[in-house]
Amino acid sequence: MKGFEYLQDELKSMKDEGVFRSLVPLESDQGAKVVINGKELIQLSSNNYLGLTAHPKMKKAAIDAVEQYGAGTGSVRTIAGTFSMHNDFEEKLAEFKHTEATLVLQSGFTANQAILSSILTKDDVVISDELNHASIIDGIRLTKAARKIYKHVDLDSLEEALKESGEYRKRLVVTDGVFSMDGNIAPLKEIVELCEKYDALIMVDDAHASGVLGRNGRGTVDHFDLNGRVHIQVGTLSKAIGVLGGYVASTQAVRDYLIHKGRPFLFSTSHPPAVTAACSAAVDVLLEEPELIDRLWKNTEFFKKGLEKLGFDTGKSDTPITPVIVGGETKAHQLSDKLRDYGVFAQSIAFPTVAKGQARVRTIVTAQHSEELLQEALDAFAKAGKELDII
Repeated sequence: MKGFEYLQDELKSMKDEGVFRSLVPLESDQGAKVVINGKELIQLSSNNYLGLTAHPKMKKAAIDAVEQYGAGTGSVRTIAGTFSMHNDFEEKLAEFKHTEATLVLQSGFTANQAILSSILTKDDVVISDELNHASIIDGIRLTKAARKIYKHVDLDSLEEALKESGEYRKRLVVTDGVFSMDGNIAPLKEIVELCEKYDALIMVDDAHASGVLGRNGRGTVDHFDLNGRVHIQVGTLSKAIGVLGGYVASTQAVRDYLIHKGRPFLFSTSHPPAVTAACSAAVDVLLEEPELIDRLWKNTEFFKKGLEKLGFDTGKSDTPITPVIVGGETKAHQLSDKLRDYGVFAQSIAFPTVAKGQARVRTIVTAQHSEELLQEALDAFAKAGKELDII
């Protein structure tokens, strides 16, 4: 079909430059090892931090929900798609997060779009960390509010932006709790103190902190003992929680407003029963099995130290996200391919996901990995890194 030649040309350029990547289908469940093209590989690219995607309690909850309520809901929440289980789960999640209320949306991406596009007007300003997630950036694009960007985790830059924006009705500061490409934690305590000093609202996206940081995985707000001082928390139910969806945890007023004004919520069919039931069971697992989080952090320390000892550049990570930064896009893809040859599935990340010259293989260990598996992975990194003259 004619008309897409310009796309074909761009794709050809990507292939010529060695930056075109195909989707990689998995032939197994999302475990410490996965099967790709019939070969078993150590999985280091999944967001399945606690191994909950196949947790027996969650699988049973999903199956039971399908048997009782069916495969889908058949409607958006505001018409006929709110089941009692949706409200029950949101109440449980609010209690877990120590907030007044929560609202669950289809994904973490749509949660950011819903909150940012709906609560701000042309009389307001949003102040965003320059390395915030793409969903935050796109959410900001949908608002009519003014925008200011502060340098990454730079408190002086943030304070300057706050000082310069005193004429707006509301100032909303937005930051990731854990930054997804570098694995560093935002200095949330200091950010909150600045927001309180300048009477600004604060919003934290805890996509990579939910289930990982804080007591029983409550996130960065709990990690820094800031419960009750952060206006809006956004998180995912698809990473450490192991299923699908996103949530906004805030006040009852914010929940009620999003139900009426949040377009991603208003115009998307509600989560099927299996998803909602499994997410609810995941909160129970977080409360009942804290040893999973302990194991995750023990594995993180072992693997991170191993990479650093080999001489790899792991940046400024202090979470289970550990990037292996190599610089050039082609080199990062070559490292990923070599690792797969040696039994490790660790995907490369390049521009535009990260800045040019900052291409990397991003690794994420999980609670499912054994120390023996992680040592195997380190041995593969050593072999591939030397062959490519990275170390």
